[in-house]
Amino acid sequence: MQSSMMSMPLTISSLIEHAARYHGETEVISVETDGTVATSNWSRIESDARKLSAVLSSLHVSSDACCATVAWNNKRHLQIYFGVAAGGRVCHTINPRLFPEQIEYIVNHAADEVVFFDKTFTPLVRALKDKLQTVKHYIFMGESDDEVKTAIPEVLFYDELLASASDDYIWPALDENTPSSLCYTSGTTGHPKGVLYTHRTTVLHSIGGNQPDGLAISAKDTVLPVVPMFHVNAWGVPYIAAAVGCRMVLPGPGLDGDSLVRLIDGYGVSLALGVPTIWIGLLAALEKTGSKVPSLKRTVVGGSALPTSMLQDFRDNYQVDSIHAWGMTETSPLGTINQPLFKHLELPEAEYEHVRLGQGRPLYGIELRLVDDDGVQVAEDGESHGRLQTRGLWVVSQYYKASESALSEDGWFDTGDVATIDNDGYLIIRDRSKDMIKSGGEWISSVELENIAMSHPSIAQAAAIAAAHKQWDERPVMIVVRHENAELREDELLQFFDNKIASWQKPDAVIFVDALPLGGTGKVLKTRLREQYGRHLL
Repeated sequence: MQSSMMSMPLTISSLIEHAARYHGETEVISVETDGTVATSNWSRIESDARKLSAVLSSLHVSSDACCATVAWNNKRHLQIYFGVAAGGRVCHTINPRLFPEQIEYIVNHAADEVVFFDKTFTPLVRALKDKLQTVKHYIFMGESDDEVKTAIPEVLFYDELLASASDDYIWPALDENTPSSLCYTSGTTGHPKGVLYTHRTTVLHSIGGNQPDGLAISAKDTVLPVVPMFHVNAWGVPYIAAAVGCRMVLPGPGLDGDSLVRLIDGYGVSLALGVPTIWIGLLAALEKTGSKVPSLKRTVVGGSALPTSMLQDFRDNYQVDSIHAWGMTETSPLGTINQPLFKHLELPEAEYEHVRLGQGRPLYGIELRLVDDDGVQVAEDGESHGRLQTRGLWVVSQYYKASESALSEDGWFDTGDVATIDNDGYLIIRDRSKDMIKSGGEWISSVELENIAMSHPSIAQAAAIAAAHKQWDERPVMIVVRHENAELREDELLQFFDNKIASWQKPDAVIFVDALPLGGTGKVLKTRLREQYGRHLL
């Protein structure tokens, strides 16, 4: 039987065209690298994206080339997202917080032909450019700048290039399976691995990730993606924002708490998204400034576990709903979001809060399962632990330029997490498999220990690691950062664990430090902590 329905490709050009046509006057506010604020709108973003695509063609950049960005969240970066991908090329966002050697590897592995960069990263680009084997053009994201020209004589200037281009460029008709963007894992062990997304997976992620029980962004929202655009495409928010035509505030390089308070209050931000370390800074700034951020209704927290104290602080003091999410580079990245079911609304506050602390339910388009070390499926009863595996409409099947599949024999991707799933599909990440602490043959979750420590009013940050032990093989040790001016002794924090966890799971020691080492995506580098403190108990 022949279908009677239209068939249209799912392409990124359709997202930005929709935004320009139906939400053209909606503002896109951009904090520039120098701290000034520029106001654009969806119509001008689309127009400049077309100009950019025409410029790349005039520079003889290959029609399917990878084009790298080393940039903050700003309007030019947003234009590049659409101008590169909608023109058939691949937008390759690079995390500048990685080691220079990793960035060198990533650019050469991707065979990037263009590097777009903000002024902050001029020294990095200058130091690496002689080692980058395939780059034809270095494009500074701004006006003509003598300082940048001196550092990189062959540089081209983004604003000059667009000023000479026409916006009558017509987007090419692309197959929806055409690659659109490329992100690399953070590479904590070995070389980073590339995940190549397509137009189809990106559009499906934009639709599936924005269900009412997903991010639920609408045209009424003013959205502040604090999560960097160089980190898994800012969790897909730029594409979702175009699909719904919401107002956007792009924060530039100022991600400290004071700067975020000014943006939220100054532009009436209703939804902000970022990792827990960002919200720790914001909450400290709110306490200092006295602002109640009345416009802010929701924060989405991902990257690592949402501490109980953070959920309570946002809720009780600012009437802000903190929404926990889980995902990874390999899942584009949204996998689950913690939105309640109807039956949860009648729960006592403590039980309701417990439900909200997990990573939530899978979005439509994502499936989850738990397996043991032999690959046998584990019960989803909320208690049984297993290795978390996933498959879905926007999940990786093979890493970029890898010869082997990234999937199990029956087609599932192993996330490296240890988790539980309950009867309603609610996921709780118990730990990364490599971070679990095995004491006397029994497992202890570092995440659970960290959540307890973080609920103490004197603790700003906490990490639990396995330390070698003569009798029990491994025992937990807490490495913690106290709030400024807080006075807390080791015995006081250890006593705080009483009646919150089994006595044999209590940490053996507490080490107070000034700061925890963070990786390029804001996660604590536990490998470094284990190297430094792993023999503390011997």
